Amino acid sequence: MQMAETELNQTRTPIGAKGWAIRIACAVLLPVLLLALTEGALRLFNVGFSTSLTAPCTVQRQPAACYNLFFPAPFFPPGMIKSPQVYAIPTVKPAGTYRIFVLGESAAMGDPDPAYGFSRYLEVMLRERYPAMKFEVVNTGSVAINSHVLLPIAKGLAKQKPDLFIIYSGNNEAVGPYGPGTALTASGMSLPVIRGSIFYHTTRIGQLLTKLGTQKREWGGMEMFLDKQLPESSPLMAYVYSNYESNLRDTIAVARNEGARVIVATVATNLKDCAPFASMHRDGLKADDLRSWNALVQQGSELENARSYADALKAYQAAEKIDNQYAELEFRIARCLEALGDDTSARQHFMRARDLDTLRFRADSRINDINRSIANASGAELVDADNVLSQASPDGVTGSEFVYEHVHMTPQGNYLLARAMFLQIASKMTPAVQEADVPTEQQCEQLLAFTAHDRTRLAREMFDRLQKPPFTNQINHAEQVLRLSFAAEMPDENPEQTVVEYQWAIRQKPDDRVLHYNFGLFLFNYNPNAGAEQLRMSRPWDDFPVFAPDGSLL
Repeated sequence: MQMAETELNQTRTPIGAKGWAIRIACAVLLPVLLLALTEGALRLFNVGFSTSLTAPCTVQRQPAACYNLFFPAPFFPPGMIKSPQVYAIPTVKPAGTYRIFVLGESAAMGDPDPAYGFSRYLEVMLRERYPAMKFEVVNTGSVAINSHVLLPIAKGLAKQKPDLFIIYSGNNEAVGPYGPGTALTASGMSLPVIRGSIFYHTTRIGQLLTKLGTQKREWGGMEMFLDKQLPESSPLMAYVYSNYESNLRDTIAVARNEGARVIVATVATNLKDCAPFASMHRDGLKADDLRSWNALVQQGSELENARSYADALKAYQAAEKIDNQYAELEFRIARCLEALGDDTSARQHFMRARDLDTLRFRADSRINDINRSIANASGAELVDADNVLSQASPDGVTGSEFVYEHVHMTPQGNYLLARAMFLQIASKMTPAVQEADVPTEQQCEQLLAFTAHDRTRLAREMFDRLQKPPFTNQINHAEQVLRLSFAAEMPDENPEQTVVEYQWAIRQKPDDRVLHYNFGLFLFNYNPNAGAEQLRMSRPWDDFPVFAPDGSLL
């Protein structure tokens, strides 16, 4: 037996380096080949869907690239996909056309109604002052997305002969897809891992496994994030800033590689009239210190309510020495300083309150610093929206005059941002345009058919939003509700006057589908047939389904 084993061992040939290489190659290549074959088979049998940004379509019987409704699928759970206002881009770019793409989240989209977002004001300004040119302003902004989504959007749009990209983003970096405060996806940290996960979800294999392993959920608005608090001191915030910086830099590079201009904007947020959504005490706060802190804040609150602002400020500042990480306390200090006429110090504390807010629905100071620095370092142009709106505010602190609640701009706020964008764009165009040549807000709103009916409609929508958390948790919630209630209770204008204003605006630009859409919604309650006709005229592309307000397919 021993002799037989010896003879057998003598017949074995040692595996050389080449043999090991073949074995390793087989171990790696065979699974890859199997995955590739599976992916190909799923595509062959139409299992899953394309997640490209656009898909071929026709607009007035001409070829175009239309927004792909499945594009957001890799970034949202089933049942919670959020889409922008759908758009179509003509494949053939007419001579003399200047094509502008707007990238960003809901604030860039123009929420609560994109018809009156800054991109619409901008389009009107350009059209009025440069009538010899044709401007295509395509707003790709969408609810709940962040820079992890903006980069693939930019890559898809880079194929569409862009002249200018406008980037207005930063509010959702922590709460959007793959952010550490998100309720949408797994929270990510490492950028390569996040991008790998995005790629996985674009594959048919990934889509199939996601469908089998993920339960369908429903969109629950900002309430979904109530348990996702993230303090400023969290080490996860370093990943938020690093990932945003990398994504922003890469997005700018994608645009500039196509020869397009890029404008990066800072983000304007409501500082004065938006109290923090949530606050957390500093780590290590002892029980005795917490009791002292609570007593001082209670004392300050009573004094503030009695309008003894100087004494209230002393109590708050004493509490701040115990714990300077509580966002709501900073907001209280800011209000007292404002009441005492110290606007400069008040602004600093309002900003500090926003930056400490542990429900991170607003771009903080660090995000805006990144917008400024990356714009300068990457060859982009900067529009400092944060400064534009704060400088227009009576006390230098942006409030509800320009931002409804936390980030969504009022018509006046959207006009001011569009005006700043217009002047930046016009600075490199001929003929030169002076500030006095910019169309007024009233002129723009006539061309946009922003009627008294629409103004009241938007105020009512925002009023309804404030009735839900996290707004109901803010210490100034009653003030916010009261402020919007006045606008929401304004009587609608005479319906005949609304019709006249829409008809006039449509005569100025008959192919404006947004005008037709809002006019159709208004008309439907008075004349369903006329309303349906306007809604049909609003189709972004030939076979796009359009629904009436009653749910019927037109």
